[in-house]
Amino acid sequence: MGSVRRRPLKTVTGVSGSADVYAAAVDPGRSTLASVVEIAKLAEANKFDALFAADLLSFGAQGAIGAQEPLIVVSALSSVTSHVGLIATVTTTYHHPFNLARLFGTLDHVSNGRAAWNAVTSSVGEENYGAGDLPGPEERYARATESIEVINALFDSWGSGALTPDGRGGAVLDASLVRPIDHAGEYFTVRGPLNIPPLPQRRPVQFQAGQSAAGIELGARFAEVVFTSLPTLEDAVTYTKQIRSRAVELGRAQELPLIMSSFHATYGASEAEVRRLVREREEATDFEAGRLALADMFGGGIDLTELPLDRPIPDHLLPDVQSVQRRRGRVDIFTAFARSGKTLRELIIAAKDTGHWAPAGTPDQLADAIAERYDAGVLDVISLGGLADPRTRDFVLNGLLPELRRRGIVGTDYVGATFRENLELPPLPEP
Repeated sequence: MGSVRRRPLKTVTGVSGSADVYAAAVDPGRSTLASVVEIAKLAEANKFDALFAADLLSFGAQGAIGAQEPLIVVSALSSVTSHVGLIATVTTTYHHPFNLARLFGTLDHVSNGRAAWNAVTSSVGEENYGAGDLPGPEERYARATESIEVINALFDSWGSGALTPDGRGGAVLDASLVRPIDHAGEYFTVRGPLNIPPLPQRRPVQFQAGQSAAGIELGARFAEVVFTSLPTLEDAVTYTKQIRSRAVELGRAQELPLIMSSFHATYGASEAEVRRLVREREEATDFEAGRLALADMFGGGIDLTELPLDRPIPDHLLPDVQSVQRRRGRVDIFTAFARSGKTLRELIIAAKDTGHWAPAGTPDQLADAIAERYDAGVLDVISLGGLADPRTRDFVLNGLLPELRRRGIVGTDYVGATFRENLELPPLPEP
């Protein structure tokens, strides 16, 4: 009997967060989408599986990350691509599920089945929505749970056979097969049904980002792919076991959710160049600004201004994770770093990658690092950024990707007509 074929590692690249958006905004001859259109076309030519649009809901120190609205960006990119998936990050905290169902449903139609939603609950932006203080994590995730339940019900409100071809280029609607959902919950009352036609994928692919206990519960219940910050292999193994065992308890397939990690790599042509680049990056660190950035990794409630750089943070200064209202998963990561004995200097340097996986090496060495996680079953989707930078682009497209393909880890072509098919996801549950 032959061995069972394993799903190849799927590849994603980002199409948001570039400061080039601001350069284009002051140039009357350029569109603010110009640079991401180039990345989208390049990604599809190199058989990336998806484009990922991140988001923030306030300006702040990292304003460029949320420079443009993700759904509009990926909708525009749908017209200049034909195969690559389109992942938009949109919060459940400040959106209504009926609107979200119509927005993502329409994206699925205009892209011919390539839509995906990265559901987040947002840790910033409350000042812009008239809601007072940011709701606590438990409330945000309770609202997210109900929101996704409503949205899935709306996508499933069109029964099989409700819309069929008439044989003359038109369609026949059987309105009796389009049923209200009659939802009345804690946060929403939605009668339904969805008032756009049934989707090419039936539902857009469901991504989810959030690693707190509540985030893991939401991901285990609904996500087909979870976007994670897992800096070490040990972290990845622990997280994957936790979320997938909970998913099985909830009656889902053992292989779900797929695990997606970003890859904050430092690339070099030789080991000597890698060491030099790592050293130069560390030497370029602004440690005074870094104290503030690191404090943000701890949830913003810790004062690091007077602490010595070359000593660990005293344990009594570290926050109680359950008391933090923002990004508890990130707080968990940096609290663990601090308790492992890392100095303040080392923590500030680590904060430059915000808790993400950040290896350094030659393309072969980085392929080894990826293969280790892939072979361990804790990496199904990888985000390879930096395509806007010529040097990084060369390393990714002409070094890392060819080596991963040579090893049979990454596929060489699209395998289906829709994003769901290209990810090789199991069938959706029956409605």
